[in-house]
Amino acid sequence: SMVQAELLVLAAAAAAAVALIQHRGSYSASALAPGRTLRNGLRLVGAAPLALSTRSLAAATSSNTCDAMALTNVKRVPEDRLYVSEPNPAWFGNGANAVNDKNWSNGNWLKSRFHFSFAEYSSYHNQNFGVLRVMNDDLVQPARGFGAHPHRDMEIVTYVVEGELTHQDSMGTKETLGAGSIQFMTAGRGVRHSEHNLNKEKPLRFIQTWITPRARGLPPNYGSMCGDDVAENRQNAWAHLLSDNQNTAANTPVEIAQDANMYATELEEGVSLQVPVGPGRQGYMLCIDGAIAVSHADADGNPVELVRHDAAEIMGDENLPLKITAGPDGAHVILFEMANNGAGGRTDF
Repeated sequence: SMVQAELLVLAAAAAAAVALIQHRGSYSASALAPGRTLRNGLRLVGAAPLALSTRSLAAATSSNTCDAMALTNVKRVPEDRLYVSEPNPAWFGNGANAVNDKNWSNGNWLKSRFHFSFAEYSSYHNQNFGVLRVMNDDLVQPARGFGAHPHRDMEIVTYVVEGELTHQDSMGTKETLGAGSIQFMTAGRGVRHSEHNLNKEKPLRFIQTWITPRARGLPPNYGSMCGDDVAENRQNAWAHLLSDNQNTAANTPVEIAQDANMYATELEEGVSLQVPVGPGRQGYMLCIDGAIAVSHADADGNPVELVRHDAAEIMGDENLPLKITAGPDGAHVILFEMANNGAGGRTDF
């Protein structure tokens, strides 16, 4: 009958709407944070609440139109959606894994969490996020590391979370960096380097990212900054660590050949910050340690928690500012911000 036909059409439309919600995941938005005074050469971004928000399918289908729109701006990437790699130690010039060593926190010499396709992990649905091509969260056990290997045509940025990272490269650089330190390498026309944890008692954890440069064949370059120099600056505020080398208004210790920024913060319990992702921009945020509640900066709602190893894709929207608020044990967070070029973002969930 005509009534039955109309009911079938309505049912199909409802099913399509549910499928769309499931496909797009959970999102919210962010606003551009105002700059604050410079301290020790770093630009701090003002403290104001930013939050990431995810909702259950039931909540999404019952929310009003305004709430439903908010889901299109932030997508949570939980730890269990990251690819975990634990490669053979011999592949990188290491001896056999230690057995019953009290100083080892993991059975394999390396445990790496890949945020995007890398090495043995290849997914058409997870290639990159804008110009951010690689983000690996690496845990390296004592007296182990990566032997000399080549790179080219990438801006490689490494942030040390804990332990000590010893770097050596074909440009003649050799140094050891501690927690909170940042290093960068313009691979350009080609460079070889090695990365090791030479400490025999403590593991090393670092976040390494590869950013696609605006041009190929650049002269190789290296730079770094000791974490002690910015420890105070990232306490309860965003420390601006990386910027575009063509941005004369920025004042950061790291400059790369791409329109991108990196921020880091360590928050005490209950402290809130606005995320510096404005209109036409996008950001990829990683909760390194602790937990953050992500919510709308100017509206009530049920915030969603990001915990250790969780990440989020953020699309800037001046009408939907966000805030993050640290949980009971505080939080350590980094953010990569870049132009929204319409490329990337996970499509597998």
